Amino acid sequence: MTKFIKHIFLLFPLFGFSQELITNVPNRTIISLNGEWNYIVDSYETGYYSFHHDAFDQQKGLQKSAYYSNYHAQNKQELVEYDFDKSPTMTIPSDWNSQKENLFYYEGTLWLKKSFDYDVKENKRLFVYFGAVNYKAEVYLNGVKLGVHEGGFTPFNFEVSSIIKAKDNFLVVKVDDTRRKEAVPTTNTDWFNYGGITRDVLLIEEPKSFVQDYFIQLKKGDKNTISGYVKINNYDKNTEFVSIKIPELKINYKGKIDVDGKINFEIANKKIQYWLPETPKLYDVSIEYNGQILKDNIGFRTIETQNAKILLNGKPIFLRGISIHEENDKGGRANSEADAVRLLTWAKELGCNYVRLAHYPHNENMVRLADKIGLMVWEEIPVYWTVDFTSLDTYKNAENQLVEMITRDKNRCSTIIWSMANETPVSDARNTFIGNLAAKARSMDNARLISAALLTKSDKLNSFVDDAIAEKLDIVAFNEYLGWYGGNLEDAEKIQWTSKYNKPVVVSEFGGGAKQGLHGGKDERWTEEFQEYLYIQNLKMIDKIPNISGMSPWILVDFRSPRRLLPEIQDGYNRKGLISNEGNKKKAFFVLKDFYEKK
Repeated sequence: MTKFIKHIFLLFPLFGFSQELITNVPNRTIISLNGEWNYIVDSYETGYYSFHHDAFDQQKGLQKSAYYSNYHAQNKQELVEYDFDKSPTMTIPSDWNSQKENLFYYEGTLWLKKSFDYDVKENKRLFVYFGAVNYKAEVYLNGVKLGVHEGGFTPFNFEVSSIIKAKDNFLVVKVDDTRRKEAVPTTNTDWFNYGGITRDVLLIEEPKSFVQDYFIQLKKGDKNTISGYVKINNYDKNTEFVSIKIPELKINYKGKIDVDGKINFEIANKKIQYWLPETPKLYDVSIEYNGQILKDNIGFRTIETQNAKILLNGKPIFLRGISIHEENDKGGRANSEADAVRLLTWAKELGCNYVRLAHYPHNENMVRLADKIGLMVWEEIPVYWTVDFTSLDTYKNAENQLVEMITRDKNRCSTIIWSMANETPVSDARNTFIGNLAAKARSMDNARLISAALLTKSDKLNSFVDDAIAEKLDIVAFNEYLGWYGGNLEDAEKIQWTSKYNKPVVVSEFGGGAKQGLHGGKDERWTEEFQEYLYIQNLKMIDKIPNISGMSPWILVDFRSPRRLLPEIQDGYNRKGLISNEGNKKKAFFVLKDFYEKK
């Protein structure tokens, strides 16, 4: 094994592997590496640094003390102080906090290892793909470092074609979920910091030259033209064309690939049935290149604003929404199709046509299901509260997460809003930071709306939005908590709202907490009756806000938060959910449902 590792280092320099994101992974040839992985808790990072805290240097050959080498003693005298194969296991994908009681509050470094065989195929390339790892992942295959990824909610991949073996491969991931000031999100959040490999780990098989990415949507300003691009990885000049087929629309387009391995196209068609929440029409689409057929289900719709209105397919629409955290019914990070069905079915039952997926990109199951069942989606990156807006590295991190989110989900017609941030304090540095993110999002996708959840200001019975960043957004969205963090619920209908921006207004959050099953007077905090009354009064107020075009109250389901510590009420949960973490609906659920039925 030692000779093999040294040979690899000579052939492949560190970080010399493709990290360009491969999209539409569910419809490719994939092999799952999900299941049981061995793990080692390494709070002192013993498997990464020497006792003088020098990082083990791969360039000097195999470091047997480095956990990524998966080294085993060669004789009875050799000192090796770890053994993955004798270490406990956990299920991947999942977080470690909800799987292991002794790791519930653990934050730090944990190593995970998966051993597997692989049928090496001639003329095929192989990539390892991670749906998400929270927060920082350093990835090694057979002792070779593939690279590093930072950000806990977006996908990434590395090519491993020249490293993979027929037998005894070992994939090792060093996961560090330590909260840091310079990170995105930063140290202070109002959700649980679930650490681990929280989404699928897959091997992707591809030909030497293949379709890596594509963008297929209606052209901005023209609902009768489908436009976009197809991007080829390792373009083979012997194959000059890419075909895009949509049989139901009788589209069979052939485009010539340019020298950069890309085609840009426009296809006119006047028979398109547009995607709507009531009739979520999806078309079977195939992209064909060099013998590869890549399929997808894509809907076509326009989303735009006109003064104070949001227009879906050219018609005004009110966003009847709810905010959602990515948490399962057992109090862990949600990741499965069943989790998506559970959460989005509740949203549909509530009467929603829209969901805000807060405060980070959720798993791909959520947006794919939203496409199918007819829910518009707000997607967000975790620029949350007080990230370091003065740091260039922090900005690059945020931008990278934005790019990965848009790259993954740009073909999902349900996604109508890219959100840049939530409840950030106003400053010149923050305005530049978020403004640059908005510009980057528009450069990648000019046909969706850009927003951010802002804060409001109040003066007695006057409330208003006065945030310069709103100039760079399509929607003025804000969070307000009348009756919970301030203000008198009895004054709800007296409050006057003003905004100097002639743009659609969305109340991105409002609400208050209640312990499901706790009953009392409407003036008694934490009771279902108090939350019910809070919703009644807030809805009266919101309905009178000028330019109001939608809302996404906080929140669908109670969720874990280390900030929420009141015994016998919170017990580590944010209780603002309309549904308890056990799945029981509170009285306020039916208040909002009734409001949406009449809206």
